[in-house]
Amino acid sequence: MATALITGPTAGLGRGFAEEFARRGFDLVLVARDRDRLDSLAAELTSSHGVRCEVLPADLADRSDVDRVAARLADDERPVTALVNNAGFGLNASFASDDVEDEQRMLDVLVVAVMRLTHAAVPGMVRRGTGLIINVSSVAGWITGGTYSAAKSWVTVFSEGLAQDLAGTGVRVTASCPGFTRTEFHARAGIDMASLPPWMWLEVPEVVDQAMRDLALRRSVSVAGMQYRALAAVLRHGPRSLVRLSTASRRSNPRFGRD
Repeated sequence: MATALITGPTAGLGRGFAEEFARRGFDLVLVARDRDRLDSLAAELTSSHGVRCEVLPADLADRSDVDRVAARLADDERPVTALVNNAGFGLNASFASDDVEDEQRMLDVLVVAVMRLTHAAVPGMVRRGTGLIINVSSVAGWITGGTYSAAKSWVTVFSEGLAQDLAGTGVRVTASCPGFTRTEFHARAGIDMASLPPWMWLEVPEVVDQAMRDLALRRSVSVAGMQYRALAAVLRHGPRSLVRLSTASRRSNPRFGRD
């Protein structure tokens, strides 16, 4: 039986990916900080889809917890077929006014944990000749939006490079780069989204479905929604001076985010 390990699965995109892999018959390893929410989700997915769910409470800002999850990914006796690095972190403050330790924790979750967990999973996947990796990034990785954007830029480039490195091994890698998606992310970060126009919102299923399609097609970057595909094309290929100007014009508005 194939097994998928998903970080941050109790809400938002993580839950969407957990439900999709369960629907496809994957057993699951569910990784998040809240044991009660993990247990509730595991019971629900087992009841709905008949899959086995292993609960692994962990704080991915804590290196020892990351190492425990990495050890699970590297366990050849219980192989993990798919890895979804989804755990999120958002801050509602500028870099100059924010606590540097909060900035560090964000990098630990969004960059360090993604790198270390992927590194733990890849060797076994290569030996077995099969594997799926989805790293949840963001359209924010193409704007100049502080540490969050810089972290997501790293996730996207890391995924593109890894996909190239693993070509021909049977291991597929995709960075899912959503825009504003209806999840708990912004509320938990204390970000007021009332001013965002309805057309800019994505729903979890369309982001998950697009990522799964692009993964199957071996596309290393996945962007859901026509509005965000158009925006991504401008951000990726337009002059950086224009990108900086457009970002500066929305400093008072919420940053891109997801959960």
